[in-house]
Amino acid sequence: MNRTMLRIDPRAVSFTKWSPEYREKITVRPHIAVNSLFLIPGEVGGTETYLCKILEAACRRFPEIKITVFSNVENHSLMQTITSIHSHSTVSRLNFRAGNRYMRIFREQTELPARVRACGADVLWNPGYTAPLVSACPQVVTIHDMQYKRHPEDLTWIARMTTDLLIKIASKRVHRYIAISEFSKSEIIRFTSIPAEKIHVTLLAAEEETAPISSLPVALKSRVSPDAPYILTVANSYPHKNLHTLVDAFEIIKDQIPHCLVIVGKPRFGEDALQKSLAKVSSLNRVVRILELSRDELFSLYRNADVFVFPSLYEGFGLPVLEAMMCGAPVVTTRMASIPEVGGDCVIYVDSPTPQNFARKVIEVIGWDQKRRFRFTQAAKTRAKTFSWEKTAEQTIHVLVDAANT
Repeated sequence: MNRTMLRIDPRAVSFTKWSPEYREKITVRPHIAVNSLFLIPGEVGGTETYLCKILEAACRRFPEIKITVFSNVENHSLMQTITSIHSHSTVSRLNFRAGNRYMRIFREQTELPARVRACGADVLWNPGYTAPLVSACPQVVTIHDMQYKRHPEDLTWIARMTTDLLIKIASKRVHRYIAISEFSKSEIIRFTSIPAEKIHVTLLAAEEETAPISSLPVALKSRVSPDAPYILTVANSYPHKNLHTLVDAFEIIKDQIPHCLVIVGKPRFGEDALQKSLAKVSSLNRVVRILELSRDELFSLYRNADVFVFPSLYEGFGLPVLEAMMCGAPVVTTRMASIPEVGGDCVIYVDSPTPQNFARKVIEVIGWDQKRRFRFTQAAKTRAKTFSWEKTAEQTIHVLVDAANT
């Protein structure tokens, strides 16, 4: 493809919603292809929120940009719903189920490049770590973290090797990379040969949800009394999420407080350690496990929680921390990885992630009076509002336009 064909007179482009610092730099109106083949709704955690929220914001803000989303069987209807407000969007389904990881990789490497070429895209965005090794147009890849390097126990050995191989090969062919925090960027530089100047940081965000504060999930109402206080955590049970440490902390303090512990998340490779800790809880009826919730239900849980605890040892961003801050729940968490970038001085940190330290901090926060709690949570909400999906989408589109124009 002749890349000079992309350049047009900028006066003919009505990028009226760009921030001033970006508007003057835009010389193209690209056709953006989006690789959503990795996304299985409800299964991929924060990367699902990341892609969906950026697409929603991009469709609202940039109606003049053409977008083609390549979907799989599982996410096709979701992608259609998100892009339905955008008159220049198309969703093109590859007829396979991404639950088979190796089939997904095969289709990504074979069928996707042909589809991208056929649609005439100017740039391909791959929001889920990996990309086709051959592409007719420039590519941008989002690498959310280097979890598979730092916590190899989170994946099978073959998944680790496959991911590592794909990232290494793609690093020689991809035009731009996106990291979701400065910490994540530093990790990519540490573990790959990708030059720092090719990595652009676009922080995530948390939207203020509008579900009624009293609308607790049925799964919780059926397990505890309506006015029972609770401690909340949100994480699938990967080893690095460190959920067993929170359960051990709850066992230490449970006789001092009336609270239940609510764990929202699905079983993963750290489930054995979590179950061993749960087996030691003498009042197991006070631990509520909820595998899956709608976003309205989840945000209602955040808003009603006395404390949100996030014991994670590694995060590329730490979206649940920001969501809890936005919803007015005081947060107790670690100083690990990217979390201080998100929480700033508006969360409570443990000195080291032990059960005893989590127990002390949770008891401390539960003991706050209403005035102190209000001041703290309002400051946290103010900080959370400085993160914006609109800004993230704008920065992402800017990286894509820049890549398309190379």
